[in-house]
Amino acid sequence: MQVGNTMAESKVRPTDLRLHQKSRILEIAFDDQRNFKLPCEYLRVYSPSAEVQGHGPGQEALQLGKENVNIVNIEPVGNYAVRLFFDDGHDTGLYSWEWLYHLGINQERLWSTYLQKLEKAGHQRRAPSPR
Repeated sequence: MQVGNTMAESKVRPTDLRLHQKSRILEIAFDDQRNFKLPCEYLRVYSPSAEVQGHGPGQEALQLGKENVNIVNIEPVGNYAVRLFFDDGHDTGLYSWEWLYHLGINQERLWSTYLQKLEKAGHQRRAPSPR
């Protein structure tokens, strides 16, 4: 999946990053006053890793059964990204500020696309279990 390269996306910087493990939400605020609440499942299924995105267009791998995934650790990577460690063992994606912003501003469309792909694959998404 390609990230849009608008001027706004290429210059955004986070001002706050908070993990709410109980609700499985990563909250991130940017210096343009936008604030996003990104579910861990959403972040996991849209990981920028080659395992998820593939090595080229059309090679994306649909992630199944990630309803209850959580982030267990966040590691800064320079001044441009974070590595998210998920409790299912996935930790290979570097989430740049631009990628997180892209996921935030496109959350409704991308989530809908994910749900449509699950349905097309015949996967019944289970509601996340309460914590």
